[in-house]
Amino acid sequence: VQLVESGGGLVQVGGSLRLSCAASGIIFSINLMGWYRQAPGKQRELVADISTSGGITTYADSVKGRFTISREDAKYTMYLQMNSLKPEDTAVYYCHAVIRGLNYWGKGTLVTVSS
Repeated sequence: VQLVESGGGLVQVGGSLRLSCAASGIIFSINLMGWYRQAPGKQRELVADISTSGGITTYADSVKGRFTISREDAKYTMYLQMNSLKPEDTAVYYCHAVIRGLNYWGKGTLVTVSS
């Protein structure tokens, strides 16, 4: 199973980006999916996660009201819509998925918010 993120880049303060995470390989079903981020010199932290079929979502307090997580199970794809971006959102964003009880991670995509 592979998770591949895309959509990162350089954006100005207040701008928007949409990250995507596509899963490929032998996949029967994906349980929990989520986005994590790691800023330079800091620990990796949960940004948002979404349950099977998108019924339950969780957000870090720092992104509530600005980020929206979603998923399309038919495409094995997850998204993170990021609005009103701030410099403190600058980080490498990682896709995470739990598939048949195992944890999988993408390699990350860099988001840089310039002031």
